[in-house]
Amino acid sequence: MRHDVLGVGIDAVTEAQALDIITGFVREGGAHQVVTANPEILDNATRTPALHALIRRAALVTADGQGVLLAGRILGTPFPARVTGIELAEALCRESAARGLSLYFLGAAPGVIDEAAEKMRAAYPGVRIVGTHHGYFKKEGPAAVLADIKATKPDILLVGMGSPYQEQFIDEHLAECGVSVGIGVGGSFDVLSGRVERAPEIFIRLKLEWLYRIASDRKRWKRALALPRFVLKVLRQRFVKR
Repeated sequence: MRHDVLGVGIDAVTEAQALDIITGFVREGGAHQVVTANPEILDNATRTPALHALIRRAALVTADGQGVLLAGRILGTPFPARVTGIELAEALCRESAARGLSLYFLGAAPGVIDEAAEKMRAAYPGVRIVGTHHGYFKKEGPAAVLADIKATKPDILLVGMGSPYQEQFIDEHLAECGVSVGIGVGGSFDVLSGRVERAPEIFIRLKLEWLYRIASDRKRWKRALALPRFVLKVLRQRFVKR
């Protein structure tokens, strides 16, 4: 079931349900885009028609973050759980080790992406990461990256290049690469590599991981303004009659 948040349908699924859907996409074949929609992405989509349309046609859209869960409660259509990009990426590494799914890691800085792959291989013996490539290839274009993805034939492409570029990349290139599933995972590779620490467990349990990230990274301060703007738009959707 999908719930409408700012004109975008977000699937009311748990992480386990999302994993089942994604593995089903792999069995089915074809090309399926998964968007992990956080408040910043959804706020941007209200001002960017192309991104709004892209998210609307995605095969699976998950509620990424406490702000989206709050939106569900405000609108009277609560979501059962948040399903974030990093949690989905790590869960897919576990699934890969258990079921043999093949993964390709695309994004982050040179060196960081390989560190993320090595950390996942150490954490989940048997994980099938068939290829990696950093996300800094705008000058030379995507041709070499696309050729490598095609050659390695992953089941799932994880793209961590920031929104909206990662969503646009998946939308434009997933089908031509012959990959069943493409998922935007934001800054997950920085965390998986160990270069960026996750919030302490107490912040995660209190559902304040977003606050820790903002407080520990000045670059996020300006981006954090998207959250109150997003909530105001959700309140308008709930209470302003059109």
